[in-house]
Amino acid sequence: MRVMGLILLAKAVILGVVEGLTEFLPISSTGHLILVGDLLDFNDERGKAFEVIIQFGAILAVCWEFRQKLLKVARSFTSSAISRRFVLNLLIAAAPAMGLGFLFSKHIKAVLFAPMPVASAFIIGALIIFWAERRQQKMVGISRKAYIHSVDDLTYLDALKVGIAQCAALIPGTSRSGATIIGGMLFGLPRVVATEFSFFLAIPVIGGATAYELLKLWKSPVPISGDYSLVILAGFVSAFISAFICVRWLLHYVARHNFIPFAWYRIIFGLLVLISAYSGLVAWSH
Repeated sequence: MRVMGLILLAKAVILGVVEGLTEFLPISSTGHLILVGDLLDFNDERGKAFEVIIQFGAILAVCWEFRQKLLKVARSFTSSAISRRFVLNLLIAAAPAMGLGFLFSKHIKAVLFAPMPVASAFIIGALIIFWAERRQQKMVGISRKAYIHSVDDLTYLDALKVGIAQCAALIPGTSRSGATIIGGMLFGLPRVVATEFSFFLAIPVIGGATAYELLKLWKSPVPISGDYSLVILAGFVSAFISAFICVRWLLHYVARHNFIPFAWYRIIFGLLVLISAYSGLVAWSH
């Protein structure tokens, strides 16, 4: 029993690290969690709830990294129009995906939360990144909005456009951060601003999803034992640490580089999954 408990803890730590390293990169954390969870045989209903809950660890990493900005907004919300617009922009951008997710999440999970659809979404998403980066190079000085230098400069319309782009992330394997960052770039936002706004936008979106899953878990007829609470904690902590490292790295990366390497990664990863499935090397679930 003790050995099985240690194995379960190890799986939780692995999934936590995978979540933290992939949540804010344009490579789909949900897609990776589905695939890794499938390999680790950690894809039952409790496992799916666990995957959403540990995302909150990654969100706390963002809150800690941008704590000065968030505290400033909180303290000046009543007195600063800029702070109020920042908060309203987040709500506007979060609304489309949260609304569609609430209406269609069960259908999406039933049909698309499987390795084969995820692998296909990986490859399609890569092609979109290639297209977006090429368009960005051709439209430099034309499509980029000169008045936007930080997330505080975004208009309500800018936020709504990013929010609509985020809806594509309801398809597992697409990537929430990829949809918002690449979508923002296609709408003319500077790469660094689109990336930072994607970080902030994750707070209400993933925070809301986590709260929803916790509520379902609380109402579940199957009690959560103390041992499983420890599993959740292990995944939570590992997700926080790995996400904190990833966020800091990505902020430095986007200042000087594009997302082409991530597109190649998506293609290679997606092809490996498809090849392993059709060759029989891995018995992926469907």
